[in-house]
Amino acid sequence: MIRTFLYETGRYLLFLRQVFRKPERWRLSLRQFITEAEKLVINSIPLIALISVFIGAVLVIQTANNMTSPFLPKMYIGYMARESLILEFCSTMVCLILAGKIGSNISSELGTMRITEQIDAMEMMGINSAGFLVMPKILATSILNPLLTLMSFIMGLLGGYLIIAMTGMIKISDYLTGLQFAFNGYYITYSLVKTAVFSFIISSVSAFYGYYAKGGSLGVGRSSTQAIVVSSALILIFNLILTRIML
Repeated sequence: MIRTFLYETGRYLLFLRQVFRKPERWRLSLRQFITEAEKLVINSIPLIALISVFIGAVLVIQTANNMTSPFLPKMYIGYMARESLILEFCSTMVCLILAGKIGSNISSELGTMRITEQIDAMEMMGINSAGFLVMPKILATSILNPLLTLMSFIMGLLGGYLIIAMTGMIKISDYLTGLQFAFNGYYITYSLVKTAVFSFIISSVSAFYGYYAKGGSLGVGRSSTQAIVVSSALILIFNLILTRIML
């Protein structure tokens, strides 16, 4: 098991070295970057927005139901919802969701190209297939996914606001006061850094398993499953490491 782990880790590092070699044509890489940004990031906006709104509403309801003491100011409902969203949900939970959506997309796309020998054809033409196909995906997700984190944070707070407006469980003024109470801007930086690291893990690991897929259509499905499982496990591990280092 340890030997397999070291072997796969070595192959992954060599794969990254190949990916980040200087591209032959920067213009083609930029065009590919824009294409991948639209496919992997922009197309994820509706899903992340929908999930964030409902999670924000659920957090407010659960917090309100657990703060029944008359000695606790109601503004703490907004405060707790804000802290939960920015510290954990908008980075870790959103990236776990993206590991399934983006990870399977990258792995299945590259796996299909490997099985149908499209990658072999590119290499025969002297093209660095890993750099051309994978580097734009990694850069697009690592640079732009933090913007999804900010959007998720805003939509989560909006979801909390909407459920309060519809149910009247607390005063809206108390909720807004809680959102502003003891705000620490460093938590935003912390969340964005985590998202960038997690996005790199998702895209690079998924590309690695897809790029080396074998065994026909079943192999493509197997590589997608492995990519999601390994990416999710690494996200949880690095979540612990980054939290220990940055907080």
